[in-house]
Amino acid sequence: MNNKLFHAASLSVLLALGTLAALPRAALAQGAQASPSIYLQGSEARRGTDAITLGGTLPWKDWQRPLWGGQLTGYWDVYASRWTFDGVAGGRAHTTLIGVTPTLRLRMDEGRSAWFWEGGIGLTVADKRYVTPERTFSTRANFASHLGLGVSLGEQRQHDIVLRVQHVSNAGLKKPNPGENFAQLRYGYHF
Repeated sequence: MNNKLFHAASLSVLLALGTLAALPRAALAQGAQASPSIYLQGSEARRGTDAITLGGTLPWKDWQRPLWGGQLTGYWDVYASRWTFDGVAGGRAHTTLIGVTPTLRLRMDEGRSAWFWEGGIGLTVADKRYVTPERTFSTRANFASHLGLGVSLGEQRQHDIVLRVQHVSNAGLKKPNPGENFAQLRYGYHF
């Protein structure tokens, strides 16, 4: 993927997030958890890599399944992220990536619990490869998988706080494939 195509895709993600934020509340009157959200997420990996992510979620309308006494739902997670890390030539380096992840969320007590588990596997595309003194990604396109534990707060559960672990790698499609693991903290607001 060339840089022009990457920048066009990045602009599309930002426009989609802006459109989500501009939707009127009346169009989203299905309850906070069944409505889109925007979020800000901070991430940290070992060896000095950190990331800041801005994203949005789009729930899978009318899709839910009972599971283990809880309620399983799903959503699309669309985001843009900026990774900052130690560069091979010294100093700090950056890469920007966009991603999309289908995510499943399990809320216990038939969906009434404020607490939830979630997990997903998606795709990311970066503007340049992630190269640090210790790790070198061989591809700009990678998979991102995560597991998380979260809680919904507020009168209508419109605020989500989620602690997640995420692994990013190319799943062995090309060598080297060292992958990177992040600890993440996310705040989301459903509107």
